Amino acid sequence: MLSNMAASLILHKRIETTLAKAKELKKYVEPLLTRSKEDTTHNRRIVFSNIQQKEVIKELFSNVSDKIADRPGGYTRIIKLGTRQGDNAEMCVMELVDFNETMLATVAEKATKTRRSRRAGSGKKAGESATNAESSSFTDAVVVEETPAAVVAPAAIEETVAVVEVSAVVEETEASIAVVEEDVETQQTPTADDLEIVEGIGPKIAEALATAGITTFAQLADMTPESIKEALANEPILAAKDSTTWPQQAALARDGKMDELKAWQDELNGGRETEG
Repeated sequence: MLSNMAASLILHKRIETTLAKAKELKKYVEPLLTRSKEDTTHNRRIVFSNIQQKEVIKELFSNVSDKIADRPGGYTRIIKLGTRQGDNAEMCVMELVDFNETMLATVAEKATKTRRSRRAGSGKKAGESATNAESSSFTDAVVVEETPAAVVAPAAIEETVAVVEVSAVVEETEASIAVVEEDVETQQTPTADDLEIVEGIGPKIAEALATAGITTFAQLADMTPESIKEALANEPILAAKDSTTWPQQAALARDGKMDELKAWQDELNGGRETEG
């Protein structure tokens, strides 16, 4: 029963039940909600052992977990509805706190409407001098004169804020365009790699490959031994080199697997001196 009620609560975000069942469900479902905040195979298996419905697990670890990510606990709320006619059982609505948009909006509105005010003292101390009284009156007069000025200027303030916002948007757009142009230039001109790292490629072969437009490990990894020989066709002596393993070596270098590349080269070299 608790498993089915927990599944309904996760899918529909709100259920109506008796108060006794809601209190038991709260103890049952909140630990599962806590586990959903960390999406691991272990947590998924534990939750699935309690709620064996795949669509519920998907909803819990995708939508619900994102909503409750910043909440340290207390994911559910119980709202009493009174007694049920017939058996006089106490009824209530149980819901997920972060999915009640109306109540969240009300809390946010109350937070924005808070204000502070200072009230003047009701009397003066017995030893207060006449000079202090005059300075206090002068301060009150200044405040009274400043208040209408703050009320008269909303149109000018709104216009200034609008100009500042437009300027900020223009600057942000120009910065985004500059970043995109820089990324395009970087993509169009890839950085050349040291192809001589590949076993069997010396300075002459690297120069010949560069002449053919092959300057990076990624380009060499995408080639076949036949296409490499075609690229070196102008250099018959270099084309006779065994290029069978060059694409695989370049792929390891492209992926940053330098230790695996070194081990393979030692195996290929077999203790011989590396050709220059």
